[in-house]
Amino acid sequence: MSGGIRVMVVDDHPMWREGVARDLTEAGHLVVATTGEGRQAVRVAAAARPDVVVLDLQLPDVSGMAVIRGLRAALPEVRVLMLSASGEPQSVLDAVKAGATGYLVKSAAPAEFLDAVRRTAAGEPVFTPGLAGLVLGEYRRLAAGPPAGPTDDSAPRLTERETEVLRLVAKGLSYRQIAERFALSHRTVQNHVQNTLGKLQLHNRVELTRYAIERGLDD
Repeated sequence: MSGGIRVMVVDDHPMWREGVARDLTEAGHLVVATTGEGRQAVRVAAAARPDVVVLDLQLPDVSGMAVIRGLRAALPEVRVLMLSASGEPQSVLDAVKAGATGYLVKSAAPAEFLDAVRRTAAGEPVFTPGLAGLVLGEYRRLAAGPPAGPTDDSAPRLTERETEVLRLVAKGLSYRQIAERFALSHRTVQNHVQNTLGKLQLHNRVELTRYAIERGLDD
């Protein structure tokens, strides 16, 4: 994404909220709104139209999960990066299932946070180290549930390179790592992912990862 990213910050602690907004502004991004209430966040986001919403898990009026669902309903293309003091596995899984693109704990360094915002805006799942394995493990558990049905010959056909990229997405590699693996540009990898999303009628990399794991492409 060229230029600054449009970001909205939702956190009920004013000093923390202002500090995050300041870091974003100094990094060249545009903070389009800040608020400490979940219901207000959904209303304001519909007008401010951020690319990324940095969202706290615990809010005084509604849960962060409810805010994610409200944001996704109002702005289907918005990316949500959870920034929480809690690294509890269930909180992470609930956030991802609600539609969050990434989950970062508040102990993250400023550089790690800013990198997470950039990657979230690009649609990459971003997690505090250790949490990515948790999410992938849950997808594997869900995928192991019902038995696989017969092969559907009418399923969308991916190119060999799209399949290779999908396999690495399922392993949790970033776009940059995939690009280096195949000696491609970052943009080319993004295009392969977007083409694959379109063919499979999926919406983001989290859904794409689950699709790949369900088909054993992460082995």
